[in-house]
Amino acid sequence: MTIIVTGGAGFIGSNFIYYMLDKHEDYRIICVDKLTYAGNLSTLERALNDERFRFVKADICDRTAVNKLFEEEKPDIVVNFAAESHVDRSIENPDIFLQTNIIGTAVLMDACRKYGIKRFHQVSTDEVYGDLPLDRPDLFFTEETPIHTSSPYSSSKASADLLVQAYNRTYGLPITISRCSNNYGPYHFPEKLIPLMIANALNDKPLPVYGKGENVRDWLYVEDHCKAIDLIIHNGKDGEVYNIGGHNEKTNIEIVKIICKELSKPESLITYVKDRAGHDLRYAIDPAKIHKELGWLPETKFEDGIKKTIKWYLENRSWWQEIISGEYQNYYEKMYGNR
Repeated sequence: MTIIVTGGAGFIGSNFIYYMLDKHEDYRIICVDKLTYAGNLSTLERALNDERFRFVKADICDRTAVNKLFEEEKPDIVVNFAAESHVDRSIENPDIFLQTNIIGTAVLMDACRKYGIKRFHQVSTDEVYGDLPLDRPDLFFTEETPIHTSSPYSSSKASADLLVQAYNRTYGLPITISRCSNNYGPYHFPEKLIPLMIANALNDKPLPVYGKGENVRDWLYVEDHCKAIDLIIHNGKDGEVYNIGGHNEKTNIEIVKIICKELSKPESLITYVKDRAGHDLRYAIDPAKIHKELGWLPETKFEDGIKKTIKWYLENRSWWQEIISGEYQNYYEKMYGNR
């Protein structure tokens, strides 16, 4: 089996590559990544030493490069993680999100149609559903929840989802889509909440929290997500959407305080900053469908997962320190410096 993994030098994609290499000894994994600011080749250091793995630096919007790769590798499955994914960046510059997340997905599917594949899997997000009210803990996103986006990022992902479904219906392209809640774990780029707070706390820097920190997210340990995708690409039904949730709802301020406690840092480091435009209140996924059809449930409790995550960042300081000393630092100042 040959699997093309796009965006594999990023957070979830790299974890998926390691999971698949470790689990499937006879699989060949081809990683395609443009290596933008969030793609880090050092993340794939262990995989690069594996003869079953190949890295290709390419933009999924580059039709010539994509077709050349498909011609060479003749993949059985494509798993599309490649995406611009940071909401704040999408508010600053929507264009690149529309290009990568929509056009790039179309280019990949056109190659899948041309060369033939067993499955195209689109990795999406629960953000396509919009948000839920804070005072209704009984409400959850299901696969039937209407799409109701809040940001250019989530709009671009929802557009890609609709395009994937259209290719399935119009062209008969075999597809599945997964929509996950917030992931956390190793190799998480340090502009996102959990790694940002860990890095700042370790450096005794302010911990910027939007608004009052009351926004709620459903946290999913990244390895659990990888297991779910593995099940979907092998056993999921053609044309179906599967929600992948962690059953770990926490407010943002709870997360930050847990990190302070784990690192023995004072909560006085917490700094409340002006809220994000259109900030979604609450995300919460009902993963009943994937549990019923494929037998998947999240295995990692947040209390255990956050300890493992913090331990990883403590043991891999050079990985994230190199990132925050580069281009990211300029972006960080732009986003938080004047709030």
